[in-house]
Amino acid sequence: MLSGLGILAIALLTIAGAALDMMLGETRRWHPLVGFGSVASRLERRLNPHSSDSVKQTQTPRHMTILRGTLAWMLAVLPPVLAVVLILQVLPTIAALAVHAILLYLCLGLRSLRDHTVPIAQALADGELAAARNLTSRIVSRDTDNASPADLSKAAVESLLENGNDAVFGTLFWFAIAGAPGAVLFRLANTLDAMWGYRSTRYNLFGRVAARIDDLLNWIPARLTAVSYATLGHTQLAFRCWRTQAAAWPSPNAGPVMSAGAGTLGLALGGAATYDGVSEIRPPLGSGTVATFTDIRRAWQLVLRTTLLWLAILLVWAVIFTQKG
Repeated sequence: MLSGLGILAIALLTIAGAALDMMLGETRRWHPLVGFGSVASRLERRLNPHSSDSVKQTQTPRHMTILRGTLAWMLAVLPPVLAVVLILQVLPTIAALAVHAILLYLCLGLRSLRDHTVPIAQALADGELAAARNLTSRIVSRDTDNASPADLSKAAVESLLENGNDAVFGTLFWFAIAGAPGAVLFRLANTLDAMWGYRSTRYNLFGRVAARIDDLLNWIPARLTAVSYATLGHTQLAFRCWRTQAAAWPSPNAGPVMSAGAGTLGLALGGAATYDGVSEIRPPLGSGTVATFTDIRRAWQLVLRTTLLWLAILLVWAVIFTQKG
């Protein structure tokens, strides 16, 4: 499917899925990722000895907890991905193409990023600090009850930059590589990393495999995203921030993405943030001015322009490849 006219089909289906996402946004009810999250939560409660029973915690060897987490990942991810593969094989060609586009739409979160962050900028512009705090709390895990406008702007920009890769560009990359099964695999793996990939007592061992698989699947997309961000702004500053700052960030993939994104926007991100009442000083990201509400829209525009860049490159490459074939 990824040769000859198949490559052109993938490019057109990618554009169709992205267009559907921008036109329709998230489904209001019964979103598949929400249902997947519920199934994953039940699996974790059943298989993770650190979820509730303190007696079992002390009796379960470390390697067994890791194996339980591996089993949970396989039970959560492999059945739906294999189901997609089988369905696409038995459907007529036109129906299969439609399923590819629809599943890409369901996996993408481009419109969702806009819908969750631009209202924060508008609330801050209107001086509605309480509303901005509430909206920001829906997209980040840090405390927002006492956050200043600058804190909220920084949180929203950081979320846009990082989730641009997780919710958009990683999905587009794996769709281009393997169609709908690739997009579904990536999004489900990324969702499990978001649920289980913490270095806490509960998840450090159980979620280790989920975190490592997400790191692996995201390695190439994250660096392509960082290059794309850098290309569309202050390029030299973006690459310098990537080179000097990314390694200090805890995530091997978020580091390049967020440092390059902050640099290309000319913003100083990272630094102080409060989690569960505890203030943390995180490594610096980018260089320049402190983020304001206007920078939230700038970050959204960067994600949107990067999406358009990727779609254009994919389409041009597909047309050239098809003509050569």
